[in-house]
Amino acid sequence: MKPENSREKSSMPIDKKTPNSYQHGPIAPPNLADIMTRDIITITPENTLYEAAQLMGAKRIGSLLVLKYDTPVGIITERDLLNVVSRGVKLEKDWIGGGTSIREEKVEKIMSFPVVKICLRSSLKEAARIMIERRIRRLAVCDSGKVVGIITASDMIRSLPEAPENMEVWFQVDYFMAKHVVTVDEELLVEKAAEVMAEKRVGSVIVISQGKPIGIFTERDLLTKFLANDKSLIAEVGSACSSPLITAPIGACIHEAAEIMTNNRIKRLPITKDKELVGVLSARDLIEAYARAPS
Repeated sequence: MKPENSREKSSMPIDKKTPNSYQHGPIAPPNLADIMTRDIITITPENTLYEAAQLMGAKRIGSLLVLKYDTPVGIITERDLLNVVSRGVKLEKDWIGGGTSIREEKVEKIMSFPVVKICLRSSLKEAARIMIERRIRRLAVCDSGKVVGIITASDMIRSLPEAPENMEVWFQVDYFMAKHVVTVDEELLVEKAAEVMAEKRVGSVIVISQGKPIGIFTERDLLTKFLANDKSLIAEVGSACSSPLITAPIGACIHEAAEIMTNNRIKRLPITKDKELVGVLSARDLIEAYARAPS
């Protein structure tokens, strides 16, 4: 059973070598203003999904704020693009078979709305709580009614606090990872892999070759390697996956996992036990851990 509450973290001795200290005491914990992204990239409802994919790919970001008359009316994410491609919306117009393409479909058709917001003066724990309750990975940060930044799950794991020594066992990856690992064979086509991801409601699949994992294919791979580059989805997923596979062992603490993900700029971390995959930890999973971590 997981603990509902945890005791305050004991303060560490302060000396000149301690990075998180001033001469007169420890630095206050980071807040939204410290870690949010202030450079907000936007798009309009009338833009096409192709234009959204191009912009997200060029900026290497996972979402765009949708503005109409300078007012936020929605948000479009890489998951939205994954879902629409998995439903049969093509990269190019099929003049024979019919149907629509991302060059025709508008952002307003698939964007999520309303925009979920949080006050700039709110705590990071409050941001984590909202993300968990709303099952989202991004919040618009507002000050005096104006959107001044975007805070994502990936932003937050970079400042994940450490658990106290007497509670580390309750903050191991075992308690937060998804235990069902979705896999696909390396010869499966990317378009079919996207369908699997959408059907299973996951942001990644582990790619298998001769029974062994060789890499991971994510919604970001779909966006940057295919949708943003006009590349056909009729390609084997094994040639498009991110490899080699970066993993962490079962029993690792969430802080260690967060460091691995931050240092390698990844949002999903496969977990192994005796060299076998037993789960996948995502940035959103770490947000749950963030909400439980001591202040």
